[in-house]
Amino acid sequence: MATETLETTPGMSRLTGPARAGALRRWWQPHRIVLVLVATVLVVLMITTMRWDWLPKYSDRLLLGAWRTVWLLALSVVIGFLFAVPLGFVQVTGPKFLAWPARGFCTLIRGTPLLLQLWLLYFGLGSLFPHMPAIRHSFLWDYLRLSWPYGLLALTLSFAGYEGEVMRGAFAGVPRGELEAARAFGMGRFTTLRRIWLPRAFYRALPTLGGEVIMQLKSTPLVATITVVDVYGVIAQVRQDTYLVYSPLIFLAFVYMCLTGVLVLLVRLLESRMPVRGA
Repeated sequence: MATETLETTPGMSRLTGPARAGALRRWWQPHRIVLVLVATVLVVLMITTMRWDWLPKYSDRLLLGAWRTVWLLALSVVIGFLFAVPLGFVQVTGPKFLAWPARGFCTLIRGTPLLLQLWLLYFGLGSLFPHMPAIRHSFLWDYLRLSWPYGLLALTLSFAGYEGEVMRGAFAGVPRGELEAARAFGMGRFTTLRRIWLPRAFYRALPTLGGEVIMQLKSTPLVATITVVDVYGVIAQVRQDTYLVYSPLIFLAFVYMCLTGVLVLLVRLLESRMPVRGA
């Protein structure tokens, strides 16, 4: 008689043999089959009834725009998170002269639209630099005269403000008994933070951080309003040149869905590899 077996690998487990077949049968329920068929029909209709002759002409620009979207997302998330950790930490531990400005920054960022922050940086701060000889004659002018640094700065500050509040809750949610146990073992404050507090807080915040990274991806099209040509900017140019509406926008939706799927897989992979477990 066949039995279900369970193979265990580092960080994950998977069913084999009859167990895997049973899992597949459970997944392919009638409503899911109907959804797959409907999606297939819609894809076939879009391919056969819409104009796609513009795609080869703009393929190079689309790839470059997608690359801009990816590196804007990656840099803003990494740099923003590096700022978010101290922003959240000082709100929990103090001192007050650091906790209050950190709380005020997070409140300001979360209370104002990202588009407003982007325009204030680009049309406000960016308009002052040309009138400053010290900046115009420095190496910084080669970058400050461009639009992408302001887009990157706005995205980074926005991510830092939101994730600073997420990390504040994560730091506050780590059980105090674990921190007291670390001190009882003779760990200093920095060692406790590095080995206990920060990893535990990061693991607690990881599901929320994954969702926030996806939301950050959905915010990147705003940089097109300051002439940064990301993938959305290229699609906007396609619409202006060809007077097409649906096929470029559907293609844009497909690109963002693919990027979102990759992000979801990366977050789940990171969750499976995290050594810290528990509430």
